[in-house]
Amino acid sequence: MIKYITETTDYLISKGFHKPEIGIILGTGLGQLIQEIEIIHEVSYNHIPYFPTATVEFHKGKLIYGNLEGKKVVVMQGRFHFYEGYSLQDVTYPVRIMEKLGIHTLLVSNAAGAINLNFKKGELMLIDDHINLQGNSPLAFKGVEHLGERFTDMSAPYDFDINSKFEEIAKANNITLHKGVYASVIGPQLETRAEYKMLKIIGADAVGMSTVPEIIVANHLKIKAAAVSVLTDECDPNQLKPININEILAMAGKAEPNMITLFKELIKTL
Repeated sequence: MIKYITETTDYLISKGFHKPEIGIILGTGLGQLIQEIEIIHEVSYNHIPYFPTATVEFHKGKLIYGNLEGKKVVVMQGRFHFYEGYSLQDVTYPVRIMEKLGIHTLLVSNAAGAINLNFKKGELMLIDDHINLQGNSPLAFKGVEHLGERFTDMSAPYDFDINSKFEEIAKANNITLHKGVYASVIGPQLETRAEYKMLKIIGADAVGMSTVPEIIVANHLKIKAAAVSVLTDECDPNQLKPININEILAMAGKAEPNMITLFKELIKTL
């Protein structure tokens, strides 16, 4: 993997990706942040050596380099998921590349279902902690110790100072920003009523199919990390209705302006 990482990094440097400070993974609900970036260079994933290719129809597939609020950023427009058939090493490979390019901070967005019924769809949740239910780890491979400490500490996977800034920004801009625990499952199927009940019992406030692998690798590489979820549906097992993906996407779009405000105002402070 070290050889692959070196070749990928050298390729992107040759394309002008020069010492970004902040990495951003645009999940559902933050796609329009691209409009706020002064784009210097962009490369399609399928042109980058050893990069996976996004297969989800509403996820784009570009790595973007540019200026945002006075900072150099490298942005994943579209992410990879375990449920697409990739290994967790594939899913998190871009995080390792962004670290080699020079980032010190990783910011992540995603769409999630609200397990905590005090949280409503269209609102945002700052991830304070997580539960990994994907049945695997992106660090579980031979030779991982050559890339960072094998037994990575996860006592505080989400940076306290960044989370505090997010909360201050939300308050100043009258944005509802809950704080809670995100459970990451494999997917792509949605949860059953019994599974939603279980998630509530074990302490989850929201559930999704991403983010945790990338956060684990960010901690492995000692990068500061933070993540925000768009709550796109309310997962009440006693009133569960068939899922409508178009409604989820519409709800993510409704929440997007608030998400963009949070990220832009935060980046100013980093």
